[in-house]
Amino acid sequence: MNREPRALDVTNLVKSYESGGPRVVEGVGFRIPEGSFYALLGPSGCGKTTTLRCVAGLERPDGGVIRLGDEIVAGPGVHVPPEKRDIGMVFQNYAIWPHMTVFENVAFPLRVAKRHTKREIADRVGEMLALVRLEDFAGRPATLLSGGQQQRLALARALAPSPRLLLLDEPLSNLDAGLRDRMRAEIRELQQSLRITTLYVTHDQGEALSMADRVAVMHQGVIVQEGVPREIYHRPSSHFVADFVGTANLIAGRVVGRDGSGHAEVDVLDGRLRLRCHTGDATGEAVTVSIRPEDIRLHASAPPGVPGVVKGSLRRAEFLGDHLDCSVDVGGVVLRARQSSHGVPSAGQDVYLEIPPSLCGVLTAV
Repeated sequence: MNREPRALDVTNLVKSYESGGPRVVEGVGFRIPEGSFYALLGPSGCGKTTTLRCVAGLERPDGGVIRLGDEIVAGPGVHVPPEKRDIGMVFQNYAIWPHMTVFENVAFPLRVAKRHTKREIADRVGEMLALVRLEDFAGRPATLLSGGQQQRLALARALAPSPRLLLLDEPLSNLDAGLRDRMRAEIRELQQSLRITTLYVTHDQGEALSMADRVAVMHQGVIVQEGVPREIYHRPSSHFVADFVGTANLIAGRVVGRDGSGHAEVDVLDGRLRLRCHTGDATGEAVTVSIRPEDIRLHASAPPGVPGVVKGSLRRAEFLGDHLDCSVDVGGVVLRARQSSHGVPSAGQDVYLEIPPSLCGVLTAV
């Protein structure tokens, strides 16, 4: 019953909910190759769920083209209904049927399709329940499952018809933190074992960065950066991405000189750093320098011969088990630094911050 996955291509997608009203999605485009896991990441109201609903066929776009494999499922004069798009979908609230058993929940979409014998349905349901480790709960009412079990049941039901595209809309947001961590690993392993093309919508950066092959960050209806997770995290392209994805120190600076190798001298924190810059950053231009807390190193005394060292005063060192979350005042600018929890610095003492230039990003000051 398993079938080859399809690529998903979205081109110049546009959607508004009122005629002539503001566009919730504005020119969104991306491609998911066959068998890949792609995440749309962004805050509430950025347009990510609307994009997914257009892909699912639950919303009709105002413009653009959505292609699943070689078939156009949405475009000028074309709107293929959801049930004919060959997709599976898992919602935030699971949407399992409370009056059915676990077995019946998974069997229902197969029975509705009317393409399988009773034996084929029973075999497929057994295969899916085993896949999500619910085979021992087949006869149990669905409402008696735990939250994590209900989520796995929703996955089994979505996958039972062998869809060529899987859509997941904030599927873990109703779970507690520990269960959420386990479920994201299980979903990723399941996706890889089935090689199903997957579009995943979330506001949780940890989910997107840990699960997806590629991540698109959305803001105000547009994709503001797309790339592999490490690129999104370590090389944010804008102030918004740096601030939204993880924790970043965003420090005002000014370009004071450039060389021909793509680097510039930047005045920042009463010091000067040689940083990799965008080609458009001209001498004299105001920029924002971003540095992650875990990339700043604290020293009790100034390390000799090390570039990018500034002096500050430790305001707070919060013990969080595996690390210390430190706040350091550098000339009125408060920076966060993440250090080993074995160190015991005291609030008020002078410290020296080593800011490695190679780990800094330069953003236009927007």
